Amino acid sequence: MAFNFDADGALLVIDMLNDFIHRDGSLVVPGASRIVPRIAELVGDAREQGIPVIYVADRHRPDDREFRYWPPHAVAGTWGAEVVEELTPGEKDYLIPKRRYSAFFGTDLDTYLREMEVGKLYLTGVLTNICVYATALDAAMRNYRVAVFKDGVASLSQETDAFIFKQLEEVLQAELI
Repeated sequence: MAFNFDADGALLVIDMLNDFIHRDGSLVVPGASRIVPRIAELVGDAREQGIPVIYVADRHRPDDREFRYWPPHAVAGTWGAEVVEELTPGEKDYLIPKRRYSAFFGTDLDTYLREMEVGKLYLTGVLTNICVYATALDAAMRNYRVAVFKDGVASLSQETDAFIFKQLEEVLQAELI
């Protein structure tokens, strides 16, 4: 059954990249491949309804300071930085490269959303407690309504997801779908 998006919504697909999802990636999120089919369904529903689909993708320099904390991953121009094949962006989709956790930090995302008169963001992707949460927090601070697909996000554990879902609801008043 198709999901019905709010007319002023946009679907964000966060960091569904080879390095995080594909078994040969450099920083694979265990179990994250399970959300690919659900996100593919949501992308199809959004496209059919004329809802913007926005891919947000880590794109690091080889010497990025983030690699002090994490193994090198999603280096710009590499296979690992590409969206997984099953979720390849379409011709009318947007691709927003980012270097930090939030899709808003140092990117044009807010400008695109305002130009499209988006009021609600639907979030999917990895990691629930890092890039998805940072993006949700920044979206709420910019007065966007936030919804997160519980079956469209993944982190390192179900316990982590449960904690972040509670934070999303209690702190950000996000809708959990």
